[in-house]
Amino acid sequence: MVSHIIKKTFLFIFFLCLFSVTFAYSQSVFKAGFAMVDITPPAGVPMWGYGARHDLPAEGTKYPLNFKVVVFDDGTNRLAVGGMDLGRSPTQRSMEKIIEHVKKDCGVSYVMLVGSHTHHGPVIELINEPDCGQGKFDKAIQYVEELENKICIAISEATAKLTPAKIGWTSEQTDLNRNRVSKKPQKMRDPELTIIRIDTIDDKPITAMINFSAHPVLDDIFDRRWSSDWAGIMQKRFEELLNVPCIFLQGSAGDMSPNTNDQRKGMVGFGNAIGEYSAELYKTIHPTVPTQPLIQFKSERFTYPSRMDTTNSLTMAVYKQGFFPELINALLKEFSNNTVSVTLTTALINKELALVGGSGEFFSGLAIRLKANSPAKKTIFLGYCNGHSLYIPTVEAIEEGGYGADPMFSWVPAGTGEELIDKACANIKQMLTENLH
Repeated sequence: MVSHIIKKTFLFIFFLCLFSVTFAYSQSVFKAGFAMVDITPPAGVPMWGYGARHDLPAEGTKYPLNFKVVVFDDGTNRLAVGGMDLGRSPTQRSMEKIIEHVKKDCGVSYVMLVGSHTHHGPVIELINEPDCGQGKFDKAIQYVEELENKICIAISEATAKLTPAKIGWTSEQTDLNRNRVSKKPQKMRDPELTIIRIDTIDDKPITAMINFSAHPVLDDIFDRRWSSDWAGIMQKRFEELLNVPCIFLQGSAGDMSPNTNDQRKGMVGFGNAIGEYSAELYKTIHPTVPTQPLIQFKSERFTYPSRMDTTNSLTMAVYKQGFFPELINALLKEFSNNTVSVTLTTALINKELALVGGSGEFFSGLAIRLKANSPAKKTIFLGYCNGHSLYIPTVEAIEEGGYGADPMFSWVPAGTGEELIDKACANIKQMLTENLH
């Protein structure tokens, strides 16, 4: 009799818990909100991207630099995914400030910020310390503080605009990029162009995200004006055609360059062409309300011994001459003790869409490896995400040699990229097996 009562009580509690979870899930609503802010620096800040410019300051603005962000909400968790017209995403120091602020201010616990990798953006590594920018580059240091504030404000604004949403995507293999490093007859290349469409439940556009891999280096190296390069032109053209806000999320561009031709010539021609192509793909997407609204996220930071001896003063003198001393000194504050650290971020949206971010210039073979092995329905790779750890090449690229694969600009040990990609795939697999809410 007692055992029968215990059994009935256990079953009652079990089904009550099951009902509670199911009810909570049924009440979950997938939401999204978009915001943008102009992050163009003033003239006088050193330009990022080309060693030949050293510390020469920008003289004005050719095309404005913007930060655009979408915040996703599943009723419990919030994720901000932002693209910015900068050579890289904010430093580790800045990322920590931003993440801490938006978590307290608007409940956004998860953040993925992606630099477009334009080579006509500002240096953002300098810090307010002797020989690291203090005194000589105070305008650049002040800009970083303003950048952090603007990013936080935009994320807060996007959160305030959260509305029930639906999501969809499409991808296409293109000839829009080429391998700029390999000399092999059959060169590695990630040709995928992915468009992610986010609408309100009554079919009004919230934003679109474009994921593609190619260096934004089509603007004139000697033009010392701020420029978002082809990536900015692409977004502008897309928005003109559709009246839909567009976020660019750079991919595995370490060894990828734009594949221009007579039909898509130069920065403007290429940017317009890919913007028009993306707009046509966008029209084919039919977003749906997620059946399993859930945001899962994991951020990890791995530290490795540097292939380049950063404690060697003669070696560092070469870098300081090639770029400028304060920049290298500030960089070594982040990568100290002859080590280099890489941030890996893994997000899974609604048990279907996986976003994997790496803090560096990942070679295209690594994104191909990720997409081939990820168990998610759709996976994209975001380079220059949540920091910058220089080049992350494949083992094959290191064996072949060449720019970006050599120790001069790739400090991580051989095999690091593959290790990180395999870790991301394991993260996604784990997330897929975790219970809803």
